[in-house]
Amino acid sequence: MALVAVAGVVAMAGCGSSKPAYCTDRTNLENSIKGLSSPDLSNGLSSLEAQLKKIESNATTLVNSAKSDFPNETSAITSSVDSLKSAVTQLASDHSAANIAAVAADAASVVKSVKSFTDATNSKCS
Repeated sequence: MALVAVAGVVAMAGCGSSKPAYCTDRTNLENSIKGLSSPDLSNGLSSLEAQLKKIESNATTLVNSAKSDFPNETSAITSSVDSLKSAVTQLASDHSAANIAAVAADAASVVKSVKSFTDATNSKCS
């Protein structure tokens, strides 16, 4: 009887409530994209470029930890961050209204792709 009780405790210990690593990575990326909503452009593009580096780093970490479980969502994150990086690079050399609009659109795309990932992982990360 005692052996059955011990087996039950061991089995329950294996059912812990630990969340996948990508849950923390998701939170870190969500926090880094919040800076896109109100970038401090008083020093030119340097703050936007610094924010982009944080986003790139957090996105890479998230994609690496979750791509096997969520290949479509992580691919969308990678693609949207790459597009934003390209738009910010273009804006650095040409401050035209079209390039500003491209950065805004690509930033919105990053937010959308991260939200899609968040929606897909809510059941695992809640």
